[in-house]
Amino acid sequence: MVIWSPEVKRFLDELRFGVLATVNDDGSVQQTVMWYRRDGDTIVMNTKLGRKKYRNLYRDGRCSLCMEEGQRYVTVSGPITIDEDRERGQAGMLAMTTRYEGAEKAERQMRDEYSKQHRINLTLTPEKIDVHGFDE
Repeated sequence: MVIWSPEVKRFLDELRFGVLATVNDDGSVQQTVMWYRRDGDTIVMNTKLGRKKYRNLYRDGRCSLCMEEGQRYVTVSGPITIDEDRERGQAGMLAMTTRYEGAEKAERQMRDEYSKQHRINLTLTPEKIDVHGFDE
């Protein structure tokens, strides 16, 4: 089990984007810029059912997510758990949109866009982390 240092937790909890890498069926890498949030010792993301990253992760749950700022970065690798429950997916998207856009805009986006989609939660369970630029 990965133990996050307080400094890495603060870094991950700040508002930034991650780049999710998944494996295409031909073995090449597919990358997607993602919103994320740390939930205890896991990283949670949300996507629309059926997207390329979903199809890749459904077939092969291995992935990595990299968050960077200048000379500092954290890369987390491990398996993804896919939760296809629509209600939990909507709740996850509301939490994510509120984190990145604020409550008022999140409410509007949920009503106008995301509520019409089948949203799913992706939970990354870290097996390996690589940190650079921290005082660890």
